[in-house]
Amino acid sequence: MAAVEAETGLFTLESLPTDPLLLILSFVDYRDLINCSYVSRRLSQLSTHDPLWRRHCKKYWLITEEEKSRKSHCWKSLFIDTYLDVGRYIDHYAAIKKAWDDLKKYLEPRCPRMVLSLKEGAREEDLDAVEAQIGCKLPDDYRCSYRIHNGQKLVVPGLLGSMALSNHYRSEDLLDVDTAAGGFQQRQGLKYCLPLTFCIHTGLSQYIAVEAAEGRNKNEVFYQCPDQMARNPAAIDMFIIGATFTDWFTSYVNNVVSGGFPIIRDQIFRYIHDPECVATTGDITVSVSTSFLPELSSVHPPHYFFTYRIRIEMSRDALPEKACQLDSRYWRITNAKGDVEEVQGPGVVGEFPIISPGRTYEYTSCTTFSTTSGYMEGYYTFHFLYFKDKVFNVAIPRFHMACPTFRVSIARLEMGPDEYEEMEEEAEEEEENDDSADMDESDESDEDENESDEGQGEERQRRVFDVPVRRRRCPRLF
Repeated sequence: MAAVEAETGLFTLESLPTDPLLLILSFVDYRDLINCSYVSRRLSQLSTHDPLWRRHCKKYWLITEEEKSRKSHCWKSLFIDTYLDVGRYIDHYAAIKKAWDDLKKYLEPRCPRMVLSLKEGAREEDLDAVEAQIGCKLPDDYRCSYRIHNGQKLVVPGLLGSMALSNHYRSEDLLDVDTAAGGFQQRQGLKYCLPLTFCIHTGLSQYIAVEAAEGRNKNEVFYQCPDQMARNPAAIDMFIIGATFTDWFTSYVNNVVSGGFPIIRDQIFRYIHDPECVATTGDITVSVSTSFLPELSSVHPPHYFFTYRIRIEMSRDALPEKACQLDSRYWRITNAKGDVEEVQGPGVVGEFPIISPGRTYEYTSCTTFSTTSGYMEGYYTFHFLYFKDKVFNVAIPRFHMACPTFRVSIARLEMGPDEYEEMEEEAEEEEENDDSADMDESDESDEDENESDEGQGEERQRRVFDVPVRRRRCPRLF
């Protein structure tokens, strides 16, 4: 046989060296590797070479060397066993599993109670039963995530982030699949929508559209936003948070583990910090992070609510005589139309903080826009503690705020022109009445307030609210 091959210059598969063949097979996907086992006896033997399956175990199932040692299985057996369990999710499993692993690793030393609230993964039959209950198929990436962790216990703080203002608190829990199924919507406006999260304080939920309906794309994740100008309760606008469950979950996890969302008092706060939103004046640095609050916003009428967190710190290397106290603030506020408003007022959040070397002061404020975006910038005025007659300004960097992409309710789009015009007229009348009431209230207060309070009244009218950072822990449920 060898003589024939030498004379013809041809080589059969059986005569090729093993090492080159194994090298070739190492680049083959698991599907093709299995198919190779049916081609010939030689390839069947080579395709069982265990190191070939090591790459696939790590690529698709994220199985580590330590896990392999604990289970005392060969790589091929591990791959097959895992495939039999979650093989239908092979296109999603690695991304979802990595996100969960990264999130738990990051939170364990920082928010251990939050990690302990996670539930064990659901079984396939549990997810099948939910599909039968709601009459719709669950997205595969959603099912995949719930095979790893079936949501969390209803605790505070929730896994999906918090937001705390003086009179408003939000903390979203990731719902387990049975609780989510109980909140599955069949009503007009939210038809075929499954809640992903829930806040026990506000009743707020993020939803996933398990079917395309009412102008929503299948698998989209969104916050609902009832149309406050429509008579039809089915008129619900949507702030789109993610195109798919994977997009929604992995982007959130990336923001957490990268430090984009700060952890404050064992809670994840959904503030986004732009590295460029930092300004340094002398020894004082001011940085800003922002967040959009969908539960306090609406598309109709246009009312977009934002909160921002400001950090003022003085360098540790500053001289002691650089210690200073904040006297006042100035804001220049610009909306998307280019309209500009200027606001001035004493102190911040009713306080006049003292900043000294190595010390930091933080506070939270809010503002609303009638446009989908806008930006703010300004400065603080300080005086030195040791030279009280010497004042100086500290720049506040320009920071932008923009609401997420939103989709207008299909019920509004289907309104007739006469109905729409009538609704707009009623809204304008209501706005005029509100303005009149505000004017009357302002006139009354002006009679009693002295000149120093006029700036504060102006700021209240502009809806720039200063809210101090809470120093106590938020309530917990046990």
